[in-house]
Amino acid sequence: MHRATLTDAELAYDITGKRGPLVVQLHGLTSSRKRDAQIGLDLGRALRDHRILRYDARGHGSSTGSPEAASYTWPRLAGDLLALLDQLAPGEPVHGVGTSMGSATLLHAALRAPDRFASLTLVVPPTAWETRKAQAQRYLANADVVEAHGIEAFVELGATVPDPPALAGAPQSLPSVEESLLPSVMRGAATSNLPPLQEVAELAVPTLILGWADDPSHPVRTAELLHAAIANSRRVVARTPYGIMAWPALFADHVTAADEQRRARLDDALAS
Repeated sequence: MHRATLTDAELAYDITGKRGPLVVQLHGLTSSRKRDAQIGLDLGRALRDHRILRYDARGHGSSTGSPEAASYTWPRLAGDLLALLDQLAPGEPVHGVGTSMGSATLLHAALRAPDRFASLTLVVPPTAWETRKAQAQRYLANADVVEAHGIEAFVELGATVPDPPALAGAPQSLPSVEESLLPSVMRGAATSNLPPLQEVAELAVPTLILGWADDPSHPVRTAELLHAAIANSRRVVARTPYGIMAWPALFADHVTAADEQRRARLDDALAS
Protein backbone atom coordinates (compact mmCIF):
# COMPACT_ATOMS: atom_id res chain seq x y z
CA MET A 1 0.00 0.00 0.00
CA HIS A 2 1.18 3.51 -0.85
CA ARG A 3 0.12 6.95 0.36
CA ALA A 4 -0.37 10.21 -1.52
CA THR A 5 -0.26 13.41 0.53
CA LEU A 6 -2.85 16.09 -0.18
CA THR A 7 -3.31 19.39 1.63
CA ASP A 8 -5.44 17.98 4.44
CA ALA A 9 -5.51 14.21 3.92
CA GLU A 10 -3.44 11.21 2.94
CA LEU A 11 -4.96 8.85 0.39
CA ALA A 12 -4.07 5.17 0.60
CA TYR A 13 -3.71 3.52 -2.80
CA ASP A 14 -2.25 0.60 -4.70
CA ILE A 15 -1.41 0.03 -8.35
CA THR A 16 -1.44 -3.38 -9.99
CA GLY A 17 -0.04 -4.10 -13.43
CA LYS A 18 3.22 -2.80 -14.86
CA ARG A 19 2.25 -1.57 -18.31
CA GLY A 20 -0.59 -0.25 -20.39
CA PRO A 21 -3.12 2.57 -19.96
CA LEU A 22 -4.07 3.54 -16.41
CA VAL A 23 -7.48 2.73 -14.92
CA VAL A 24 -8.57 4.44 -11.68
CA GLN A 25 -11.22 2.71 -9.59
CA LEU A 26 -13.34 4.52 -6.97
CA HIS A 27 -15.57 2.98 -4.30
CA GLY A 28 -18.88 4.02 -2.75
CA LEU A 29 -19.91 5.85 0.43
CA THR A 30 -18.67 4.17 3.65
CA SER A 31 -16.89 1.55 1.52
CA SER A 32 -13.24 1.06 0.53
CA ARG A 33 -11.03 -0.77 -1.97
CA LYS A 34 -11.20 -3.88 0.16
CA ARG A 35 -14.94 -3.76 0.82
CA ASP A 36 -15.88 -3.25 -2.84
CA ALA A 37 -13.79 -6.30 -3.74
CA GLN A 38 -15.61 -8.35 -1.09
CA ILE A 39 -19.03 -7.66 -2.65
CA GLY A 40 -17.92 -8.26 -6.24
CA LEU A 41 -17.47 -4.65 -7.38
CA ASP A 42 -13.76 -4.81 -8.25
CA LEU A 43 -14.50 -4.44 -11.95
CA GLY A 44 -10.90 -4.01 -13.04
CA ARG A 45 -10.06 -7.65 -12.38
CA ALA A 46 -11.00 -8.71 -15.93
CA LEU A 47 -8.66 -6.24 -17.64
CA ARG A 48 -5.36 -7.27 -19.19
CA ASP A 49 -2.45 -5.05 -20.22
CA HIS A 50 -3.63 -2.17 -18.03
CA ARG A 51 -2.45 -0.66 -14.80
CA ILE A 52 -5.19 -0.46 -12.14
CA LEU A 53 -5.08 2.32 -9.54
CA ARG A 54 -7.38 1.67 -6.58
CA TYR A 55 -7.59 4.14 -3.71
CA ASP A 56 -9.58 4.84 -0.56
CA ALA A 57 -11.42 8.17 -0.58
CA ARG A 58 -10.57 10.56 2.21
CA GLY A 59 -11.93 9.35 5.55
CA HIS A 60 -12.51 5.85 4.16
CA GLY A 61 -10.51 2.65 4.46
CA SER A 62 -6.86 3.41 5.21
CA SER A 63 -7.01 7.06 4.11
CA THR A 64 -7.08 9.91 6.59
CA GLY A 65 -9.67 12.68 6.73
CA SER A 66 -10.74 15.78 8.58
CA PRO A 67 -13.79 16.21 10.83
CA GLU A 68 -15.15 18.91 8.51
CA ALA A 69 -18.27 17.75 6.64
CA ALA A 70 -17.46 20.09 3.74
CA SER A 71 -14.37 18.04 2.92
CA TYR A 72 -16.58 15.05 1.96
CA THR A 73 -18.75 16.71 -0.67
CA TRP A 74 -18.59 15.22 -4.16
CA PRO A 75 -16.88 18.26 -5.75
CA ARG A 76 -14.24 18.10 -3.02
CA LEU A 77 -13.71 14.38 -3.64
CA ALA A 78 -13.39 15.16 -7.35
CA GLY A 79 -10.60 17.57 -6.47
CA ASP A 80 -8.89 14.79 -4.53
CA LEU A 81 -9.10 12.49 -7.55
CA LEU A 82 -7.61 15.05 -9.92
CA ALA A 83 -4.85 15.88 -7.44
CA LEU A 84 -4.03 12.18 -7.07
CA LEU A 85 -3.87 11.76 -10.85
CA ASP A 86 -1.61 14.81 -11.12
CA GLN A 87 0.80 13.09 -8.73
CA LEU A 88 0.67 9.58 -10.17
CA ALA A 89 -0.15 10.08 -13.87
CA PRO A 90 0.58 13.70 -14.83
CA GLY A 91 -0.87 14.54 -18.23
CA GLU A 92 -2.01 10.97 -18.90
CA PRO A 93 -5.65 10.30 -19.89
CA VAL A 94 -7.07 7.56 -17.67
CA HIS A 95 -10.10 5.28 -17.62
CA GLY A 96 -12.33 5.99 -14.63
CA VAL A 97 -14.71 3.55 -12.97
CA GLY A 98 -16.61 4.43 -9.81
CA THR A 99 -19.39 2.97 -7.69
CA SER A 100 -22.18 5.19 -6.29
CA MET A 101 -20.28 8.04 -4.59
CA GLY A 102 -17.35 7.09 -6.81
CA SER A 103 -19.45 7.56 -9.94
CA ALA A 104 -20.54 10.99 -8.68
CA THR A 105 -16.92 11.90 -8.00
CA LEU A 106 -16.00 10.86 -11.54
CA LEU A 107 -18.74 12.98 -13.09
CA HIS A 108 -17.67 16.10 -11.23
CA ALA A 109 -14.02 15.44 -12.10
CA ALA A 110 -14.72 14.74 -15.77
CA LEU A 111 -16.68 17.97 -16.18
CA ARG A 112 -13.84 19.89 -14.56
CA ALA A 113 -11.10 18.18 -16.61
CA PRO A 114 -12.63 16.21 -19.52
CA ASP A 115 -9.27 15.65 -21.24
CA ARG A 116 -8.17 13.69 -18.17
CA PHE A 117 -10.46 10.75 -19.00
CA ALA A 118 -10.30 8.25 -21.86
CA SER A 119 -13.55 6.62 -20.69
CA LEU A 120 -15.98 6.64 -17.78
CA THR A 121 -17.87 3.77 -16.17
CA LEU A 122 -20.58 4.90 -13.75
CA VAL A 123 -21.64 2.03 -11.50
CA VAL A 124 -25.00 2.29 -9.68
CA PRO A 125 -25.15 6.10 -9.80
CA PRO A 126 -26.90 7.39 -6.67
CA THR A 127 -30.00 9.47 -6.04
CA ALA A 128 -29.72 12.81 -7.80
CA TRP A 129 -31.56 16.00 -8.66
CA GLU A 130 -35.21 15.68 -7.56
CA THR A 131 -34.63 12.40 -5.65
CA ARG A 132 -31.66 13.71 -3.69
CA LYS A 133 -33.56 15.66 -1.01
CA ALA A 134 -35.12 12.62 0.65
CA GLN A 135 -31.82 10.74 0.59
CA ALA A 136 -30.04 13.74 2.11
CA GLN A 137 -32.50 13.71 5.01
CA ARG A 138 -31.72 10.03 5.61
CA TYR A 139 -27.99 10.77 5.66
CA LEU A 140 -28.48 13.57 8.18
CA ALA A 141 -30.61 11.32 10.37
CA ASN A 142 -27.97 8.57 10.17
CA ALA A 143 -25.26 11.03 11.21
CA ASP A 144 -27.33 11.91 14.28
CA VAL A 145 -27.78 8.20 15.08
CA VAL A 146 -24.01 7.60 15.00
CA GLU A 147 -23.32 10.59 17.25
CA ALA A 148 -26.02 9.61 19.73
CA HIS A 149 -25.76 5.83 19.78
CA GLY A 150 -22.55 4.77 18.00
CA ILE A 151 -21.72 2.95 14.81
CA GLU A 152 -23.36 -0.29 15.99
CA ALA A 153 -26.78 1.39 15.98
CA PHE A 154 -26.13 2.65 12.45
CA VAL A 155 -25.24 -0.88 11.31
CA GLU A 156 -28.37 -2.31 12.95
CA LEU A 157 -30.47 0.33 11.24
CA GLY A 158 -28.93 -0.50 7.87
CA ALA A 159 -29.66 -4.20 8.39
CA THR A 160 -33.39 -3.43 8.32
CA VAL A 161 -33.16 -2.18 4.73
CA PRO A 162 -33.33 -5.02 2.18
CA ASP A 163 -30.50 -5.37 -0.31
CA PRO A 164 -31.31 -5.01 -4.01
CA PRO A 165 -31.89 -8.38 -5.72
CA ALA A 166 -28.58 -8.09 -7.58
CA LEU A 167 -26.75 -8.20 -4.22
CA ALA A 168 -28.57 -11.28 -2.92
CA GLY A 169 -26.10 -13.41 -1.01
CA ALA A 170 -23.39 -10.74 -0.90
CA PRO A 171 -21.38 -10.82 2.34
CA GLN A 172 -22.26 -8.24 4.98
CA SER A 173 -19.51 -5.96 6.27
CA LEU A 174 -19.04 -2.99 8.56
CA PRO A 175 -18.62 0.56 7.27
CA SER A 176 -15.02 1.31 6.30
CA VAL A 177 -15.09 4.68 8.11
CA GLU A 178 -14.00 5.44 11.66
CA GLU A 179 -16.87 6.21 14.01
CA SER A 180 -15.47 9.66 14.79
CA LEU A 181 -15.53 10.62 11.09
CA LEU A 182 -18.71 8.87 9.99
CA PRO A 183 -21.14 11.70 10.89
CA SER A 184 -19.05 14.18 8.90
CA VAL A 185 -18.85 11.79 5.94
CA MET A 186 -22.64 11.39 5.96
CA ARG A 187 -23.27 15.13 6.24
CA GLY A 188 -20.89 15.82 3.37
CA ALA A 189 -22.84 13.36 1.21
CA ALA A 190 -26.11 14.99 2.29
CA THR A 191 -25.06 18.35 0.83
CA SER A 192 -23.92 16.82 -2.48
CA ASN A 193 -25.67 16.29 -5.79
CA LEU A 194 -24.79 15.31 -9.33
CA PRO A 195 -24.05 18.13 -11.77
CA PRO A 196 -27.05 19.52 -13.67
CA LEU A 197 -28.03 17.39 -16.64
CA GLN A 198 -27.36 20.23 -19.08
CA GLU A 199 -23.73 20.18 -17.93
CA VAL A 200 -23.55 16.39 -18.03
CA ALA A 201 -24.76 16.56 -21.64
CA GLU A 202 -21.53 18.36 -22.57
CA LEU A 203 -19.48 15.21 -21.88
CA ALA A 204 -18.02 13.60 -24.98
CA VAL A 205 -16.21 10.82 -23.09
CA PRO A 206 -17.26 7.22 -23.92
CA THR A 207 -19.41 6.23 -20.94
CA LEU A 208 -20.76 2.90 -19.66
CA ILE A 209 -23.54 3.15 -17.06
CA LEU A 210 -24.17 0.06 -14.92
CA GLY A 211 -27.25 0.06 -12.70
CA TRP A 212 -29.16 -2.45 -10.64
CA ALA A 213 -32.89 -2.68 -10.06
CA ASP A 214 -35.05 -2.11 -6.98
CA ASP A 215 -32.70 0.06 -4.92
CA PRO A 216 -34.13 3.44 -3.81
CA SER A 217 -30.63 4.68 -2.94
CA HIS A 218 -29.41 3.94 -6.48
CA PRO A 219 -32.53 4.32 -8.62
CA VAL A 220 -32.54 3.14 -12.20
CA ARG A 221 -34.02 6.54 -13.03
CA THR A 222 -30.66 8.20 -12.38
CA ALA A 223 -28.96 5.81 -14.79
CA GLU A 224 -31.67 6.43 -17.39
CA LEU A 225 -31.32 10.22 -17.20
CA LEU A 226 -27.54 10.04 -17.41
CA HIS A 227 -27.79 7.75 -20.43
CA ALA A 228 -30.20 10.13 -22.13
CA ALA A 229 -27.93 13.11 -21.43
CA ILE A 230 -24.58 11.59 -22.47
CA ALA A 231 -24.58 11.03 -26.22
CA ASN A 232 -21.72 8.51 -26.26
CA SER A 233 -23.09 6.19 -23.56
CA ARG A 234 -24.45 2.71 -23.00
CA ARG A 235 -26.68 1.59 -20.11
CA VAL A 236 -26.98 -1.93 -18.63
CA VAL A 237 -29.17 -2.88 -15.65
CA ALA A 238 -28.55 -5.95 -13.46
CA ARG A 239 -31.56 -7.63 -11.87
CA THR A 240 -29.84 -10.65 -10.31
CA PRO A 241 -26.34 -11.49 -9.02
CA TYR A 242 -25.65 -13.04 -12.43
CA GLY A 243 -26.04 -9.58 -13.93
CA ILE A 244 -23.28 -8.23 -11.69
CA MET A 245 -21.07 -11.19 -12.58
CA ALA A 246 -21.12 -9.93 -16.17
CA TRP A 247 -19.95 -6.43 -15.25
CA PRO A 248 -16.16 -7.01 -15.23
CA ALA A 249 -16.29 -8.31 -18.80
CA LEU A 250 -18.56 -5.46 -19.91
CA PHE A 251 -16.16 -2.99 -18.32
CA ALA A 252 -13.14 -4.62 -19.95
CA ASP A 253 -14.82 -4.46 -23.37
CA HIS A 254 -15.71 -0.80 -22.81
CA VAL A 255 -12.16 0.16 -21.85
CA THR A 256 -10.63 -1.83 -24.72
CA ALA A 257 -12.97 -0.22 -27.25
CA ALA A 258 -12.12 3.25 -25.93
CA ASP A 259 -8.41 2.46 -26.23
CA GLU A 260 -8.88 1.34 -29.83
CA GLN A 261 -10.84 4.48 -30.69
CA ARG A 262 -8.17 6.65 -29.12
CA ARG A 263 -5.39 4.90 -31.04
CA ALA A 264 -7.34 5.30 -34.30
CA ARG A 265 -7.75 9.04 -33.68
CA LEU A 266 -4.02 9.39 -32.98
CA ASP A 267 -3.15 7.46 -36.15
CA ASP A 268 -5.46 9.68 -38.18
CA ALA A 269 -3.90 12.79 -36.67
CA LEU A 270 -0.40 11.60 -37.48
CA ALA A 271 -1.38 10.68 -41.05
CA SER A 272 -2.99 14.04 -41.79
